[in-house]
Amino acid sequence: MSLIDKILKLKEYHNLLKHEQLVQGVMAAIDDGLLQRGDQLPSINNMVDELGYARKTIVKAYEELKDRGLVESKKLKGYFIISEETRVTLRIALLLFAFHRFQEEFYNTFRTELGKRFQIDVFFHHNNPEVFETIFSNIQGKYGKYVVAPIPGERSVQLLSDLPPEKLLIVDRYIPMPESYSYISQEFEESTYARLVELLPDIRNYSKFILIFGGSSDEPEGMLHAFNRFVSDYDIDGEVLEKYELGSIQKGNLYFFVSDAYIWDALKDCQNKEYQVGRDIGILSHDDHLVKEIVFGGITTISTNFKHMAKMAADHIKGEQKTQIIMPMELINRHSL
Repeated sequence: MSLIDKILKLKEYHNLLKHEQLVQGVMAAIDDGLLQRGDQLPSINNMVDELGYARKTIVKAYEELKDRGLVESKKLKGYFIISEETRVTLRIALLLFAFHRFQEEFYNTFRTELGKRFQIDVFFHHNNPEVFETIFSNIQGKYGKYVVAPIPGERSVQLLSDLPPEKLLIVDRYIPMPESYSYISQEFEESTYARLVELLPDIRNYSKFILIFGGSSDEPEGMLHAFNRFVSDYDIDGEVLEKYELGSIQKGNLYFFVSDAYIWDALKDCQNKEYQVGRDIGILSHDDHLVKEIVFGGITTISTNFKHMAKMAADHIKGEQKTQIIMPMELINRHSL
C-alpha cells in the first residue's frame, strides 16, 4: 500500500480532519517501513493533485510533521524524513548556558514534567555568541518548540525574532523581545536588593562585605547594582573584586559569590585555615543547587527556583498559551552567615 493509499484509507475515519489524515498517513507509512530516514515526501503540489485537498491543508500537515520532529524542509528541494520516532508528540530544542548544577535541575524537572512523548534535544552555548549563533542556525526550522536561555544582547534578539512567537519560549535571562513572545525570566536587581535587606542583621556581624563579580556577560549586572545600592544605603563597608585569589581568605569577612567559579577556592581556604563558615567567615552565593544545600552545613543562597521555572516552562509547552513571567529570586537561609 502506497503513502497516498494509506492517507485515502483514513478518509473513512470521519473524526479526523483532513490535515490529521495526512499526518497519520505519513506516520503509518514510517511505522510500516514505506518511508525511512532520508526519503522525500511528495511535493505540496503533488499532494494537492493526488488527494484533492487544499494547498493550505497540505502545508498545515507538513508543518505538524516538522513540529513532531519527523520531517524537515530544505529550501528549493522539498520535505524529507529525518526521524522514525512516530511516538514523539513534539520535538523540542533546549538551548542552555552550560550544564551547571542548577541548569541540570532545570533540565531534569523539565524532562520529567513533559514525559516520554516529548523529545528534548539539549544544546549548550557556554555564553559564547559565536557558538550560540552556530547552534541556532543548525537547529532553526527543525523543531516544534524552542526553549532558549539567551545571551543578553541585540544579536540574540535579532536571531530569535526569526522564530514564530508560538514556537519560542525564553527562559533564564530576560531580553527585550517583541510583545508577542513568551518568557519565564529572572529578575536580578530589585530582588537581590530585597534579599540583602532581609540579611542585614547577619551582614552587620562581619567587618567587611565583599562581592566577587568578574563582569562577564553570564554574571547579571543587576546584582552588582543591587550590591552597590545596598552597601551605600545601609553604610556597609563593601568592596567589589573581579576574582577571588586562592589563599586570600580573611577572618571576619563576608564573601558574596555571583558565579561558582571561585566559591570552592574560598571554601577550601576555610578548611585549610580551620575557619568555621558562618562564624569566622561568611559565605553567600547566587544560584542554589543540591551541593550548596549539603556542604559546610549548607550555603546561604539568593536564587531563582529553577525547578519551579522548569515546571512553568513544561506547562507552557503543553498548554501552548502565551506566558510572560518575571521570577524574583528567593532567599534560602542556611548556616553560612
